[in-house]
Amino acid sequence: MTDLYAEQFDPVFNASDRALHLASPDTKPHLGHHADDLRWCESLVLVYPTWWSGQPAMLKGWIDRIWVNGVAWSLPEGANRLRPGLSNVGRISVVTTHGSSKFVNALEGETGKRVAFRSLRLLCSRLTRTRWIALYSIDACSENDRAQFLAKVTARLAR
Repeated sequence: MTDLYAEQFDPVFNASDRALHLASPDTKPHLGHHADDLRWCESLVLVYPTWWSGQPAMLKGWIDRIWVNGVAWSLPEGANRLRPGLSNVGRISVVTTHGSSKFVNALEGETGKRVAFRSLRLLCSRLTRTRWIALYSIDACSENDRAQFLAKVTARLAR
């Protein structure tokens, strides 16, 4: 388990990161343990609140800085397509909350869901399965609604 806030992860994709974007992960030893975790995990569970239709800046920064060349993908010399690098990841689950309703999220295009299940998934095993577990309209839900959601999360992730 990784708590990006507790470890004070720096989500900023700075000029140095940009300059080394295509370089080997070995050039970024301060991020190595995150890359190592991705390389051995079989299942990725992302837990976050949805902000403005997507992942919070902390998680987005982790994706930008860790899902890089030599970890999540490679671009061989002369190739015009990325090659997935995380064939070990067979499941991606997302547990999230939304302030707005499911209908509003659908109108907005479910950006967070698309990032996880279209972009990240493409860099994993071809057989990667996905699971979206969301609580919509959290701003208006009751204590009972939240308790039912937690029970749902527990049951679905236990499968």
